[in-house]
Amino acid sequence: MNHPDQTEDAMQECIDACSQCHQVCLETAMNHCLETGGKHVKPKHFRLLMNCAEICQLSANFQLSNSHFQHRLCEVCAEVCEACADDCEKLGDMEECIEACRECAESCRKMASMKH
Repeated sequence: MNHPDQTEDAMQECIDACSQCHQVCLETAMNHCLETGGKHVKPKHFRLLMNCAEICQLSANFQLSNSHFQHRLCEVCAEVCEACADDCEKLGDMEECIEACRECAESCRKMASMKH
């Protein structure tokens, strides 16, 4: 069993990582991708960025409200963040988004494994 302080610290780190990833994905989609155009606005990529932003915000909200479902949501959030990071890596010139997504995925995986 995890020490309460460790769990609290891990949750705060995850909330911060989710909030950061939400901000970066939304900003990247609405500014970088829309302005760059071409492959950056293809539906699959753009949709993935928006989905990632949304699930990160939702994951942070679930943790902030201490939802019974937060660990399951963190699992899904980690998957979406990994997929988003991989897709951004393929397109290139999206380092900030890749980094935010990978950090969030790692943090969410950690939270998902800390089930009560």
